[in-house]
Amino acid sequence: MPEPVDAWWERRRASTGRPVPYPVGSYRDEWARYPVLVKQYHPDLNRGIALSQVPLAADVWLLWECDAGHRFIATPEEQRMRPGRERRRSTWCPTCSDLARGRTPRPLPMRPPIGRPQDAEAPAPPAPAPRPKPAKRVPRLCPVTPDLPVGEPFVSTCAPAPASAAEDSLRAALLERLSFDPAQNAVRLRQPFFEHLEAWPDLVLGDLRIAIEYDTTGRHGLEHVGRREQVDARKDRLLRNAGWEVVRIRTGRLAPLGPYDVEAAGVSGRLVDRVVDRLRDVRGPLLVDAYLRDGSPA
Repeated sequence: MPEPVDAWWERRRASTGRPVPYPVGSYRDEWARYPVLVKQYHPDLNRGIALSQVPLAADVWLLWECDAGHRFIATPEEQRMRPGRERRRSTWCPTCSDLARGRTPRPLPMRPPIGRPQDAEAPAPPAPAPRPKPAKRVPRLCPVTPDLPVGEPFVSTCAPAPASAAEDSLRAALLERLSFDPAQNAVRLRQPFFEHLEAWPDLVLGDLRIAIEYDTTGRHGLEHVGRREQVDARKDRLLRNAGWEVVRIRTGRLAPLGPYDVEAAGVSGRLVDRVVDRLRDVRGPLLVDAYLRDGSPA
């Protein structure tokens, strides 16, 4: 059960036996993955407690203020899980989100006047009929996915275009080092991923059975955080279940999701060297070095 920030802080003081249970900066790196939330949090609204003193999983009510000046109370978990499919900064603020969708507050039902005899004798209104439970929605699978063996790479017409120039730069840099088919953009899965029996990694190394993802937080800090991070983890599980391994390049202080992920600041020659080393960790140097282009450092 969440509790007010002052009660939570006092309880943590008692349980740890320290006047300051969490020093300033204890969770700075973890919160840095959510730059919009760092901007929305103000210590003066939360008893002087800095956000870097609050664990990300703390069950505590915190007061936040969005860029528009709306103040609202939410737990760290609620804030981190708030971004969904929307790609708007207002996703982090419930008031801005409602205004963006055009929602208006519902008027309260009018109460009948009290004290008139006819009201006391009026029959009670009939109870509303129970609503039937909606049928469970069965996702429709895309019929375009070709009937291929599980784990087979292919060229999908459903795959989206590269989302950033950094992905193109990374693809070009890896093509200078490794021999692989850059046209392949999808992997046949065993179980559906939303409405598709295919996944679309940023880079598909078909012969090595390795998918490479390039993750950033995006302009508004909405990408690859909260629910989107859970979607990334699910996608990785489905790829591994199809016999593939995933190497994620995590930028913007995004924490690694898998055992072979690489933390980086951007695309560079040093990053390409680290990615090739990761490929060797996954499939072994004997196999990976066989795909190095002539003149590439082994």
